[in-house]
Amino acid sequence: MLSYVTVGSDDIERAALFYDAALGALGYVRLYTDPREIGYGAPGGPIRFWVNRPYDALPASVGNGSMPCFEAPSRAAVDAFHADGLRAGGRDEGAPGLRPYGRVFYAAYLRDPDGNKLSAVCDAEA
Repeated sequence: MLSYVTVGSDDIERAALFYDAALGALGYVRLYTDPREIGYGAPGGPIRFWVNRPYDALPASVGNGSMPCFEAPSRAAVDAFHADGLRAGGRDEGAPGLRPYGRVFYAAYLRDPDGNKLSAVCDAEA
């Protein structure tokens, strides 16, 4: 249903350090870089996640209630997303673990350095 998701940042270089680490733990890579935006996706695939300076030139702000969630190939990848994201300047919003949204819904939650909330989920057995 979705083609891509975008979040804002006022510091693309800082955002790149965070997203390279957090999304790299899930197997995603940076596929595009310029001074105004960076884009991520699966290696060789289309860009599905963008981080950009707001086009209206106003400061980036956090969308209250919005949260991109990334598919993780394993629970270990969810753990790495959380740990690597914290080391790269993110803030904890929920440690890795099973959640009540399904029998095998294993997730972790972070805020990026700009305050955008993110999640990684593995819906597979341990």
